[in-house]
Amino acid sequence: MLRITPILCAALTAVSLAAPAAAQDYPSRSITVIVPFAPGGTSDTLGRLVATSLAKQLGQTVVVENSGGAGGLIGMQKLQKSSPDGYTLAFNNMSLAILPHLHPKANYDPQKELAPIGIVATVPMVLSVSNKSGIQDLPAMLKRIRDTNAVKLNLGSSGPGSTAHLAEAMFLHFANARGELIPYRGTGPALTDLMSGMIDGVIDQTVTMLPLHQDKRVKAIAVTGSARLAQSPDIPTFAEGGLPEFDLAIWNGLVAPAGTPQPVVDKLSAALSQAIDTPEFKTRLEQLAAQAPATQERGPLAFADLLKRDSERVSSLVKSANLLGAN
Repeated sequence: MLRITPILCAALTAVSLAAPAAAQDYPSRSITVIVPFAPGGTSDTLGRLVATSLAKQLGQTVVVENSGGAGGLIGMQKLQKSSPDGYTLAFNNMSLAILPHLHPKANYDPQKELAPIGIVATVPMVLSVSNKSGIQDLPAMLKRIRDTNAVKLNLGSSGPGSTAHLAEAMFLHFANARGELIPYRGTGPALTDLMSGMIDGVIDQTVTMLPLHQDKRVKAIAVTGSARLAQSPDIPTFAEGGLPEFDLAIWNGLVAPAGTPQPVVDKLSAALSQAIDTPEFKTRLEQLAAQAPATQERGPLAFADLLKRDSERVSSLVKSANLLGAN
């Protein structure tokens, strides 16, 4: 029989009070947000916006650390090895649900090994081509990639298991066409090669694509969604261009390692939600054609549910469309 002695009682009380006390004192030092891609991509752009906004809400320094490679796997493995204390986080996107199904070395389960904090934004995807490619619109591109005698198109992505990898594999599948998917350490390096004409096209989020299109450094020829973007109404939808089957929007969010105390997760989630609701944050998202979810759809539980649903959806899609063999 277990005897409840004064010493044991005191110990149990101390343990029960430890988590609330930790959350109350949190954060007492700087926080690192891992962006598992090279600088210059959507995750980097939004991740830095989140870091700056969180720092204001929490009154503590928040530092972004780029750790790109392997479609985001290297950065996420780094997060897995970090202490679950709320001082090392990661800002990632739908690749959290994609990576285990499209990357041969991704041996982790995001639903078991991550603590979702909050969803920040959902972003449409844009197909952009090099100004040197000679491609003026989506119908012309579809005609070229369906021509078995033509040279295969090169499409750059931020690596196997990334959102761009999934999008480009889906694009080739629905277009019933062939092409070569070239992996990079992040969207930034892929876009550098796109602008120089080293590759023909990239499908990625509006956050990184719109500024380049508006500056005429690349040509955006199609956007996902049912309507054109207010920010760039000159870009037709995929449906207008003859490929209505292809439609994909990408969510972006903040996560911690599994085992992070729930009070810390809740504090981070509340601070993130408050940051999203500031006029400055909303204005920046609107400029990037990104949309913040409603308050009830952005917290830890909603994020965990979305991660589960999209993981199942991607798994089914990969198997039915044989996307692993798309490149």
